[in-house]
Amino acid sequence: MSFESLGVAKWLAEALAAMKIHTPSSIQSACIPAILAGHDCIGGAKTGSGKTIAFALPMLTQWSQDPFGIFGLVLTPTRELALQIAEQFAALGSSMNIRISVVVGGEDFVKQAIELQKRPHFVIATPGRLADHILNSGEETICGLRRVKYLVLDEADRLLSNSFGGDLERCFSVLPPSEQRQTCLFTATVTDAVRALKDKPTAPNKPPVFIHEVETVDKVAIPAGLKIHYVFVPSYVKEAYLNSILSLSQYEKSTAVIFVNRTKTAEVLRRTLRKLDFRVASLHSEMRQAERTNSLHRFKAGAARILIATDVASRGLDIPTVELVINFDIPADPDDFIHRVGRTARAGRKGDAVSIVSEKDIDRIQSIEERINKKMELLEGLSDDLVIDNSLAKTSVAKRESLMEMDKEDFGVRKENNRNKRKEVAGKVSKSKKKSKSA
Repeated sequence: MSFESLGVAKWLAEALAAMKIHTPSSIQSACIPAILAGHDCIGGAKTGSGKTIAFALPMLTQWSQDPFGIFGLVLTPTRELALQIAEQFAALGSSMNIRISVVVGGEDFVKQAIELQKRPHFVIATPGRLADHILNSGEETICGLRRVKYLVLDEADRLLSNSFGGDLERCFSVLPPSEQRQTCLFTATVTDAVRALKDKPTAPNKPPVFIHEVETVDKVAIPAGLKIHYVFVPSYVKEAYLNSILSLSQYEKSTAVIFVNRTKTAEVLRRTLRKLDFRVASLHSEMRQAERTNSLHRFKAGAARILIATDVASRGLDIPTVELVINFDIPADPDDFIHRVGRTARAGRKGDAVSIVSEKDIDRIQSIEERINKKMELLEGLSDDLVIDNSLAKTSVAKRESLMEMDKEDFGVRKENNRNKRKEVAGKVSKSKKKSKSA
C-alpha cells in the first residue's frame, strides 16, 4: 500500500519519499482515508507509530486544493511537542511555501500576535498561550481562527484532563462550531474521556466519528522491543545508584533520558552528573524557552549523551537515538510511565528502561506492572558493593556542592513568584465575579 493509494496528494508522497518514508503505518492507513472522507477521527496508537503524519497528510492534502489561512489548528500539551509537530509540517510542506506559526509560552508574545494577524496556514499551539492571545490580543489577531477547517488535539488524553479545561474552553470559543470543522483526536492512551467523544451527537450533514485503535492500545501498552528492569535502593542514595547505572558497560555509551517528577530534582541531577563528567542537558518548566530548545537540540545532535527531564519530555517527542530510559522518580500515574518508556524502542527498534525503586515506590510499581501486564526484571551487573566502592563518596560530594550552588542562586524563586502572581490574579478575578453577581 502506498500513500497515494490512500488519497494523499502526489507532492506529499514525493516529500515523504525524500524523507525515506515509503509505507504507511497501521494508524496512517486507517485514519488518512477517513479524515479525507470528512469524518471526525479518534486515533489511538502506541508511541512511535506515526500519529503526526496520520493527521498532517490529510490536512495538507486538503489545504493544497484550497489554500488559505488559518486552515488548521493543532493543540498539544507541551512547547517541545508543538515545535516538533511544526518541524514535521514544515518538512512536509517545504515545496509549497507553507506558512506555520508556533504559539507557545516562553516566546515573544507581540511577535506571535503579529504572526497570527498575517494568517499563517497552520497554527501549532499550546492551549495556555493561545488562550492568552484570545483574551488579550484583540479581534484582528484571532479572527483567522474563526475559519479553521481542521482542529487537532494531539496527546488528547492529557489535553482533556482537568489541568487544560479552562484554556481549551477559551480556545474552542473562537473556532467554528463542530459541524463546520473537522475534529481529530490522537493519543497513545485512549482514555474514557477520549472515547466518550465518539458518542456525542453529530450534525446531520456530517459522517459519524471514526475511531481507530491500533493493536488495542490499552493492552499493548509498551513497545515489543523494550526491556524493562528495576533496581531496589534506599531513597537517600538514589543518585549514587544512578551514577553506577550510567557507568555500566552495557550503558556507558548509550544515549539516555532520565525522568524525574520535580524541576528541583532535575536541576540537582543536571549539576551533579555534570560534576561527575557526564555530558548532560536538562528539560523542565523552570528553564526559559530558549534554554529548553537549546537543550533538546544539544541532545538530538549528540552534544549531550544524557537528557534529564520532567514529564514535559514524556509526550510525543521523537528522538530516534534514545537507547535507555531511566525513571529516577516513579510516576504516580501508570500511563505516565508508559509515555516515558515510550521514548525508546520506537518504530520497531530495541531499547531498555530502568526504574530506580525505593521503599516509597512499591505501590506505584505494582500499579504499573498491572497496567502494562508485565513484571519488571532485576537489572543485572549492579551490586551494593559496586556502588559503595565506585560511586557513593564522589556522588555525595557532587550532590552536596550542587545543592549549595542552587541555594546561592536562589533556584526556584522565579517559579514561586510566578505562582504567587497567578494566585493574586485569580483572587482578583474571583472577587470581580462575586461583585458582578451581587450587582
